[in-house]
Amino acid sequence: MNVPFFRPSVAKADIAEVVACMESGWLTTGPRTKAFEEAFANFVGAKHAIALNSCTAALHLALEAVGVRRGDLVLVPALTFAATAEVVRYFDAVPVFVDADPVTLCMDPAAAAETAAKIRRGEQLPGMTLPYGPMKAIIPMHYGGQMVDVDAITAVAKEHGLAIIDDAAHTLPAHYRSSASAPWRAVGSTADVTCFSFYANKCITTGEGGMAVTDRDDLAERMRIMSLHGMSKDAWKRFTARGSWYYEIVAPGFKYNMTDVAASLGLSQLGRADELLAARVSVAERFIAGLRDVPEVETPVELPNRKHSWHLFAVQLRLDLLDIDRSQFIEEMKARGVAASVHWLPLHKQPYYVQTYGYVPSDFPVAAAVWPRLVSLPIFPSMTDEEVEHVVRVVGDIARQHRKLG
Repeated sequence: MNVPFFRPSVAKADIAEVVACMESGWLTTGPRTKAFEEAFANFVGAKHAIALNSCTAALHLALEAVGVRRGDLVLVPALTFAATAEVVRYFDAVPVFVDADPVTLCMDPAAAAETAAKIRRGEQLPGMTLPYGPMKAIIPMHYGGQMVDVDAITAVAKEHGLAIIDDAAHTLPAHYRSSASAPWRAVGSTADVTCFSFYANKCITTGEGGMAVTDRDDLAERMRIMSLHGMSKDAWKRFTARGSWYYEIVAPGFKYNMTDVAASLGLSQLGRADELLAARVSVAERFIAGLRDVPEVETPVELPNRKHSWHLFAVQLRLDLLDIDRSQFIEEMKARGVAASVHWLPLHKQPYYVQTYGYVPSDFPVAAAVWPRLVSLPIFPSMTDEEVEHVVRVVGDIARQHRKLG
C-alpha cells in the first residue's frame, strides 16, 4: 500500500460549482468572490472578509494596513513557514524571531513578552542592530491547527501597543477559550486581522487562495483597496450594469485578488468545512490511540481549552531511544509506502536569515532542538481505514526495529 502525504478532498458538488462558474461567463473577481467573502465572514464570526490569491498576500496587506514601514519591528515565530517572516522583509522591516512553546510549537507567549521587554529597554537581542526601530505588530502562527495562547499574546500586544495579525494558514475551523467555564472563540475573531490559506492541502481549498478577516472597518477598506492596484472602487463593478467606467488610483497597490473560479470552489468547500474537520479529527484520534504504546514517538497534544483543526499531525521522534536519525526514519517510511514531510527548518537556521542577521542555532533553543525530531505524518479527510492502519503499523514497526538496546 502507498499512502500519499496528501490527497485533495474534492466532491462532485465542488466540481459542479466550478463548472457552473465556468459556464456563467464571469471568471475573475465577481459575484462568487463576494458571496464567498460574506459566507466566510459569517462562518468565523468576523465583520469583514477580503478574498485574496494567497495567505501570503493576506499577511502582506495586513501589515501594510496597520502601518508597518521600513525599519519597524514585527515579532514572528522562529518555527514557521517562510511567508510569515518574508512579508515583513517586503517593507524592509525587521522580523524579530520568538522561540516556540515546547508543547504546542506555537509562539511562546513568555518568550514574546521577554523579547518585547528587552526591545523596549534597548537590550541587545540575537541578530538585531541597535538602536531599534518601533515595534508595530506581532504575528502568532497557529502551528498545525491548534491556536496559540490567545490571552497571553493579547496581553503582550496590549502592553507594547502591537497590532495582532494571526497566521491561521493551518487553522479552520479551530477554537480557543480562556478557561473551562469561558465561551469558545473561533479563529478569526481574536486578532486585529486573521489570515487564512486555501492552498491545496489546507482544511478547505480553492487550489491557491487566501482570506483576510477583521472587525475593523478601516483595516478592511485599506486591504480591499490595496488588493487590486490601489483602485478606489471594486474593479469588477466597472463591467456590470451597476458599475461605472471611472475609477481612481489612490495608492500603489498590488494584484492580490481572488478569481470567481477559485471562489466557487471555496464556497462549496466552506459548506463542507465541518464535515472535513470531523474526518481529520477521526484520523488524528486513531493515530494518537495507535501510537500510544510506541515510546519512541511523541504524538501532538491537544490542550483542554483548544479545538484543533488537525491540518498537520507532527510527531516528535525520541532520538535518544532510536539507533537511526529522522532522515533515515523518513526514508524507511517511504520505502514502506508512507509519504511524510517536515514542518519546518526554523527560520533562524535558514540561509537567508543566517546570512542577513548572523543567527546561530542556539539563539532559539526550543525551535532548534525540536527541528531534528519532527516528522509530519499524512493526514487528510479522505484517508481510508486501511491507510490509517498502514501508517500506524509502519511507524510502529520502524520504531521497534530501531529501538536502542540496553
